Amino acid sequence: MKKLGILLIICCCSTGGLKAQKVQKLGWIWGPSVGWQYQSGNFLKASGWGLFAPNEHQYIKINAGANFTWMKSKTTVVPELGFTYYLSNRLVFPFVQAEVTPYTLTPKVGISMLSIVDLGIGYGFDMKTKEDFKPLKGLTGSVTLNIPLNFY
Repeated sequence: MKKLGILLIICCCSTGGLKAQKVQKLGWIWGPSVGWQYQSGNFLKASGWGLFAPNEHQYIKINAGANFTWMKSKTTVVPELGFTYYLSNRLVFPFVQAEVTPYTLTPKVGISMLSIVDLGIGYGFDMKTKEDFKPLKGLTGSVTLNIPLNFY
């Protein structure tokens, strides 16, 4: 959890000091997301997320959900918490992301189309191997569809 706190502080500090007095308050955009990720195997990802704008040109998304997989002849569900920092507000823009589960820490980079479709690549660091499960480490790739339920 210490690593997660440090990552959150870095994300917040990298937004240029969060000059709230000059930023129009847009509120949160939120909704569900579904996706696919390969990390030592195939995972179906399902989560809920919230997105806010710390300034006029960047966005931060926080999501919490679960990864579902079938490995070693059994279904496994792995909870996940993620933070995404979108670096622009154009049609297609880059992002940096960190996902943490009880077993891995996975930093990613990628591109997003209006923060609705995210394509990411990264590397998973094994923190603890789940009993009767293979280590979730190494290169990873993902595709995520974020479905906004409210707009501003």
